[in-house]
Amino acid sequence: MTITAPVRALTPWLPLAPCEPDTCVAPARRPAGVVRQAARLTGAVVVLTAGLVFAVFARRLSAETLARVTMAWSRLLLRALGIKVTVAQGFAFVGGAAMAVKAVSDGAGALMVANHISWLDPLVMAAVMPARLLAKSEIARWPLINTLVAGSGAIFIDRERLSLLPRTVGEVTVALRAGDTVVAFPEGTTWCGQSMGGFRPALFQAAIDAGAAVRPATIRYLEDDATSARPCYVGGDSLIGSITRVAATKHMTVEVTLFPPVAGTGQTRRSLAGVAEAQVRTALGTSFTGPHS
Repeated sequence: MTITAPVRALTPWLPLAPCEPDTCVAPARRPAGVVRQAARLTGAVVVLTAGLVFAVFARRLSAETLARVTMAWSRLLLRALGIKVTVAQGFAFVGGAAMAVKAVSDGAGALMVANHISWLDPLVMAAVMPARLLAKSEIARWPLINTLVAGSGAIFIDRERLSLLPRTVGEVTVALRAGDTVVAFPEGTTWCGQSMGGFRPALFQAAIDAGAAVRPATIRYLEDDATSARPCYVGGDSLIGSITRVAATKHMTVEVTLFPPVAGTGQTRRSLAGVAEAQVRTALGTSFTGPHS
């Protein structure tokens, strides 16, 4: 099923996807028993508690050490919830908007951009490689979670206040120049995973200004070998509801496809957004409509 409903937007950086849990989420193919669910949730609480303790001392660590510890912690939390992470290497999409793909060094700082499905996505990307996350500013107001996210070295973005976006782009530029990998979700909202929104170009300016690479990635959640929307966090969904669905699902896998880096130099932010979006869509099998404003 492909979602074709139009995407509304509160601001150019804060669109509203048409996905809703009652229309997108199917029952689990293999439900987990009550004991397994309880064990998973208990394990997640233990890992979260350990993360809170770590976050208190996180500022004393170097950026590289912090990213690697965050990577290990993310893997533990995903494992506690019963989610297996697999990584695949994608090929550069040739043709159409993606013809501008250029080879760059993997060792340089990179802006990692991916489709957005769930609250799990940042954990997934942090588990794949050492990186700093670009997190929405609302998280900074969530008790406990804000401590975890801030302790990981995340950069916060306020999508409701367009006047602050240049400052955020500047912060990402500084991080990229320092050689950091920064993970962002340019759709600006979550989708159910069976389709995706367009990539907003503004953040890609940071890669251009820093002379850094853009690395597209596709996130896909699976039950056995079939795409699953159960981990999604969309529309009127609640975080508790999404967490419960994940804990109640057996054999959940998240597949991350990493595409070749794309050089930011010599391109516009719209062309970079178009190249990245086209490559991400190849793994999802959805059509490319061009970068959004």
